[in-house]
Amino acid sequence: MTAQPPQTPAQPSYWNQAGGQAWVDLQDLMDRLNQPICDAVVAAGFPGAGGAVLDIGCGAGATTLEMARRVGPQGRSVGVDVSAPLLEAARAAAEAQGIANAEFLEGDAQTFDLGTAAYDAAISRFGVMFFADFDAAFANLRRACKPDARLAFACWRSPADNPLAGAPIEAAAPFLPPMPQSDPDAPGRWAFAKPDRVRGILTRSGWRDIEIVPLDVPTPIAPGDLMTLSLRMGPLGGMLQQADAATQAKARTAVAERLATYETGGMVAMSSACWLVTARA
Repeated sequence: MTAQPPQTPAQPSYWNQAGGQAWVDLQDLMDRLNQPICDAVVAAGFPGAGGAVLDIGCGAGATTLEMARRVGPQGRSVGVDVSAPLLEAARAAAEAQGIANAEFLEGDAQTFDLGTAAYDAAISRFGVMFFADFDAAFANLRRACKPDARLAFACWRSPADNPLAGAPIEAAAPFLPPMPQSDPDAPGRWAFAKPDRVRGILTRSGWRDIEIVPLDVPTPIAPGDLMTLSLRMGPLGGMLQQADAATQAKARTAVAERLATYETGGMVAMSSACWLVTARA
């Protein structure tokens, strides 16, 4: 489970306000849950010691810092994100960990000047599904990469493959106004659920040797932590903030009761069903 902002073009606004702050507050938990996915992306995108790597939608920097350690002091790991709060956390983490070969840029990777043929690889952990124009974004990333550079990113499969993702809002729905119908192809968590769509975007934007394979990662989580994520990291939290106290209490109780049905031995055996996508420039 990970952040799911409303499916809207206003991604920078979301990530610089409630969404970014929620992620900063819950960073340790999110990094712990997503570490296996981080490891898979870094391994698939690693260009060798001394390489230069671009991390798209780097957030608070976990994948950027992991890649910086992998490429070593002669290499570069550059994270780019639209969220100032997350980048502030990333820079603080780099300083605290003494990682001097990581740097962070604030900007939208769809339009930001990332240079030309500057990188040996581009990676992302859940950071590529929110662009307003996917073709333009991946064309910009390709321009930033050297010929034959690696591309490796993780994205979510479908809601049906991740049933727990929808459980909280289903439980709270009877107490809240109807959720607007979302477009599954719009920028958002599920935008890359269809592998043929991803393949088409990459092909049109100049990538080749495309491979898309399932990445299923057990992510067991304590019920209290899952409750916190459900209420802060997704659209449900925004709706609850607009509700009166009585409605909030009913919805929270319903969510807690629903999530308790998945609990075994004090933990929820959650699994993250993703795609691991790789290609070459």
